[in-house]
Amino acid sequence: MAILDADKEGFLRSETTLIQTIGRAARNLRGKAILYADKKTGSMERALAETSRRRDIQLEFNEKNNIKPQSIKKEVKDIMEGARVNKRASKNRPQDYSKDLKFRIKESNPDEISKSINKLEEQMYKYANQTEFEKAAYCRDKIKELKRKLIEV
Repeated sequence: MAILDADKEGFLRSETTLIQTIGRAARNLRGKAILYADKKTGSMERALAETSRRRDIQLEFNEKNNIKPQSIKKEVKDIMEGARVNKRASKNRPQDYSKDLKFRIKESNPDEISKSINKLEEQMYKYANQTEFEKAAYCRDKIKELKRKLIEV
């Protein structure tokens, strides 16, 4: 992590902020905090002294308890995972937003299904732009359902 203009006193370069930022970098096993400055300020000196003190305490604790620092091993999750509609959870809230759509979904033949899919996509993006995410998710799920029907036909 690089801190530019670390010698400029102010809210984002205060002793407390520098300690927090340096501490955040220290949470990663190979994390480093690099402070770029023309001169060493009082805030920088105090922050560096405090982080050094904390590091010494942590190293002593690790040595005493035979702890070897390791990076966290956690799988990367899909950020859209939480946006998907859960079928079990959806029973608790109204899910049928078809009455809110500006058109009727027609499923009689492949051409009508394709037109409905296109209209649903437009409506989905409109809902998303209006931050009506449940309605957008309903449209997305309906699109998937119609695409499956289109494949079957």
